[in-house]
Amino acid sequence: MLPLESSFEGVRDHMPFSESFKPHIPYLRRYARLLTGEQASGDALVRDALQAAVTGACPIETELPPRVALYRLFHASWNEPAAGGDAGMAGSPQERLTRIPAKARQALLLTAVEGFSSRDAAIILGVSRDDLDRLLVDAQQSIETGLRTRVLIIEDEPVVALDIEAIVAESGHEIAGIARTHQEAVDLFGSADISLVLADIQLADGSSGIDAVNEILQDADVPVIFITAYPERLLTGERPEPAYLITKPFMPETVAATVSQVLFFASPVEPREPAQ
Repeated sequence: MLPLESSFEGVRDHMPFSESFKPHIPYLRRYARLLTGEQASGDALVRDALQAAVTGACPIETELPPRVALYRLFHASWNEPAAGGDAGMAGSPQERLTRIPAKARQALLLTAVEGFSSRDAAIILGVSRDDLDRLLVDAQQSIETGLRTRVLIIEDEPVVALDIEAIVAESGHEIAGIARTHQEAVDLFGSADISLVLADIQLADGSSGIDAVNEILQDADVPVIFITAYPERLLTGERPEPAYLITKPFMPETVAATVSQVLFFASPVEPREPAQ
């Protein structure tokens, strides 16, 4: 299978413009994974959007900035089933997905995670600014309902760790602990009932947050959000990538929205007996 970035090679009429899309494709893939909850289906949606541009099924709106046009193309080519019904959070991620308005979730992710302005997010979704504001209120209320959990933070920079702790606590979650090294992370996870991990990649003693997470995941199935100043090192398209990734420096609403979205998709974690 060809890399996603190669999918525009057939768009000869818009070649210069399509070239300007390529730096933004890894971030569109991240966004698609947040919407679907997994890498394979998210990447498939992005590939379908690019192919729709190649075939002319969805024209490229060249009057828009390239990044806005790319995300607009994605939404124009994707018809997500309408959501409705009870907004409760019980059930599987797929069941919960059907209970939250689709556009409300998209509006929150576009502004809080992808960093689009309200104006650009409205263009991408094809709604008015007033409608976008209402969608954002609906999304935050719906996603946060019933999703309180205990969180482990793996971060060696004290100021960053305190910032993350404050953001997570303000969203109503409990902080189980903050680890500065690989071993501290594994020990803390083993001593508490933790349902979500937020992990830096490079830790205080030169150890790896990725290694710490891999060791944790050997014994437990918990969602992980990686936080890094170098997202391009992980979003290569050449190997399995983290579904949830926050770029440093980050906005508080980015962390809050990503945590809510991750918990929205996560399967309930069975309580563990703390290590003696």
